[in-house]
Amino acid sequence: MTDAAAVAVKGLFWGSLGALAWTHALYPPAAAALARLREQRVAKRDIEPAVTMIVAAYNEETVIERRLENLRALDYPADKLELVVTSDASSDRTEELAAAAGAHVIRNPRGGKVAAQDRAVRETAGEIVAFSDANATWAPDALRKLVRNFADPQVAYVCGRLRLEQADGSNREGAYWRYELWLRESESRLASVTGGNGSIYALRRTDYVEVDPRFGHDLALPYLLVQRGRRAVYEPEAHAFEKPTPSNETEYRRKVRMFEHCWLITLRGRMLRGLPPLYRLQIVSHRVLRYGSGVLHVVLLATSVGLAGAGTAYLLVLAVQLGLLAAAAGGVGLARYYVLVTWATLVSLCHYLRRGVPATWEAAEGTR
Repeated sequence: MTDAAAVAVKGLFWGSLGALAWTHALYPPAAAALARLREQRVAKRDIEPAVTMIVAAYNEETVIERRLENLRALDYPADKLELVVTSDASSDRTEELAAAAGAHVIRNPRGGKVAAQDRAVRETAGEIVAFSDANATWAPDALRKLVRNFADPQVAYVCGRLRLEQADGSNREGAYWRYELWLRESESRLASVTGGNGSIYALRRTDYVEVDPRFGHDLALPYLLVQRGRRAVYEPEAHAFEKPTPSNETEYRRKVRMFEHCWLITLRGRMLRGLPPLYRLQIVSHRVLRYGSGVLHVVLLATSVGLAGAGTAYLLVLAVQLGLLAAAAGGVGLARYYVLVTWATLVSLCHYLRRGVPATWEAAEGTR
């Protein structure tokens, strides 16, 4: 290897190692520390605006009645809460059951979740539009906890805390999710969250943005609203509950489908345009580098092999990576979860580059 090639390989090694260490280990505590120093508080106050609650559904006959019963039981004035089920051309009894349960049902041609949500927003009138998945359950005070953030005129978007129930099998998503929520709270206190979740979130109707139907609200809405000078915040006291996929393998398949949309937004959604410097750093640290973890790991492994004879540090990093892969192959829970999810970022990138991203979706395995 020539001297110039050695320098380039070492640069790739240290760059990929540094990026992985930053996104997974260093950025979260750095964000938490900075949030303590310069917190942007939300001026919360108990308010009762008119709310349109929208549940997007595709073949959800097994859960839709339970979902609507849970929403009707919320601690919120019934005359200020409209329940809407927007069906993405369901072929089962979802629409019939939802109508019998008293919901306003909107039937759409098959076009995906976002398209169904857009139409529901256009055809309703609540000051606040709230969204939830069909398989989620909300705590009785969840809606009140969400909407109190809209007393602050700077807040356009609020997501709540999704609490994953105990998995039926080996899935270790819960451990990661607790870590993710801690980081999300820090980002919210700093400025705005970099992502939400589809189980529990709400927006002012005047701030709602119609996005590419292939995009998801979870990743697209927060940064788009920040680009418009608004805030997207996290409300940890607004709880929703959902059943995770049963195993690391089923979670891997869910992540592949999810990351395909994330790659589309990351590469085509102009995420970094017009953002304040601090929020741009949040997006790069939490989203761009996190989705790029698979690519970074491949670069790190390849350069570690090439540099193994060049020093103890390179050999040590190689040994750690091989140990992680061996633990994952041996079924060690968290190691297997991390390797599968990281691999999912690579597989989803290949899918996106080869065939694009569909707008339609299917329910994740084992979550109903």
